[in-house]
Amino acid sequence: MSESPPPIKVQILGKEYPIACPADEQHELLIAARFLDGKMREIRDTGRIIGSERIAVMAGLNIAHELLQLRQDRED
Repeated sequence: MSESPPPIKVQILGKEYPIACPADEQHELLIAARFLDGKMREIRDTGRIIGSERIAVMAGLNIAHELLQLRQDRED
């Protein structure tokens, strides 16, 4: 039986989150966490949205919108 790797720790808005992740996907997880952290910091720094949860929702919506736009562009 193989042992799962220990959780990898990512930092988002200064808070540390341990995330279970296969060893071969850890690099991508770190890139994704940095990307999300950057998006959340951009939103926070505008000063219009307060609270980590609201910032996370707005970042998620922005990222989802960008993804959908890219998919639409590929279909055209």
